[in-house]
Amino acid sequence: MKAKQALIIVDVQKAFEDPKWGERNNPQAEEKIRKLLDTWRANGDHVIFIQHRSDDPSSVFYHGQQGYEIKDIVKPEPGETIFTKKVNSAFIGTNLETYLHEHALTEVVITGLTTAHCVSTTTRMSGNLGFQTYLISDATAAYGLTDQTGHYYDPEQVHALTLATLHKEFATVVTTEELLRLRSYGNADHTPRFNG
Repeated sequence: MKAKQALIIVDVQKAFEDPKWGERNNPQAEEKIRKLLDTWRANGDHVIFIQHRSDDPSSVFYHGQQGYEIKDIVKPEPGETIFTKKVNSAFIGTNLETYLHEHALTEVVITGLTTAHCVSTTTRMSGNLGFQTYLISDATAAYGLTDQTGHYYDPEQVHALTLATLHKEFATVVTTEELLRLRSYGNADHTPRFNG
């Protein structure tokens, strides 16, 4: 029996290589995502790529520029599913929710960029829509942020606090190794079972 669990890779695009973003945590995030991607592909499970598209030529996500492209390390293969979005949530303005229901995918594993923005928004909506949602802590990353008072929060602070706001409220937050271990030792359809 096939797993009813989709791997969702959010906005792992070349636009995030632009220096305008500043410092980032978790430099190995893309390697972790690739490890998960290889596992899903090997099992023939559902992989879904989310690609942010801007119609503004000045944006690093403009569809006519290199930044729009998905990074080579997780480049989609022919025939794999890609949804294009224009806002933070991968569920708004796309057929993602319909696709998940049509394929009886009741569980989603979310990875990508960035933790505090499109990953967080997609995770929140996934949980609110009733999907069993798992967010992979080391397969996403954050950039530093400055708040309305001018206070700067470094990338690790942003990443950690964002994960804390999502865990047990919208998703179960686990590492790549925890997720893969639970798939390996789970039931026949590789569906992970978490306690708590």
